[in-house]
Amino acid sequence: MQLADLLSECYATDFDEAWERERTATPVRVFAVRLHATGCSLRETQAILRLIGVERSHQAIWNWVHRLADSVSDPPTAEPPRVAVDETAVRINGDWSWVYVAIDLDSRLVLDAAVFGRRGTDPAAAFLHRLTEKHDLSDTVFLVDGYGYLTALSRLGLSGQLDYGDRNLIEKWFHTFKMRVDRFHTSWVGSRASVREWLEQFVHYYNTQRPHQSLNGQTSAEMLN
Repeated sequence: MQLADLLSECYATDFDEAWERERTATPVRVFAVRLHATGCSLRETQAILRLIGVERSHQAIWNWVHRLADSVSDPPTAEPPRVAVDETAVRINGDWSWVYVAIDLDSRLVLDAAVFGRRGTDPAAAFLHRLTEKHDLSDTVFLVDGYGYLTALSRLGLSGQLDYGDRNLIEKWFHTFKMRVDRFHTSWVGSRASVREWLEQFVHYYNTQRPHQSLNGQTSAEMLN
């Protein structure tokens, strides 16, 4: 593939507004953001851009990532039959926070991701309530790994069951997520809002750009169309 074709493939006109008043061509910025989302650190992305004749600081690239995060759309609305829900811990300025995630087991679509300052039944219930506002979950069975989730599901009138086998997908997602974080942070430096912005951009990449072998090379979003 020629470089011009690669940059064209990365170009998303939907994000034009996010790039206003930028001196770097839009395809190059989107290409850089995609490199970052797929696993390159900021400085590695900077080095790759240098190879194609684009000199920008890693701080500029970081700004592009966050500006694009503000422009990405929510995951497509879904009616999933089975959803895995779980949380994992991240450090922000030395303090622990928890990332809650819900994944449609059939389409591999990340339905939602959110950051909370603590874990437990109340944050789980708040996260599940977010899901009900975004997706049709009337016939959904939630696969969880703890009774706290079952209590939260009961509060909202949702159906759930303890399941440790079919939840492998969300464990793999967390593994990918943590590997991605470890590429450029030993802990998050910034605010919880900064983590939310990065998380939204990562979810958008995972849903709309990352092909899945189990889906015959399609993305999760394509599976819903």
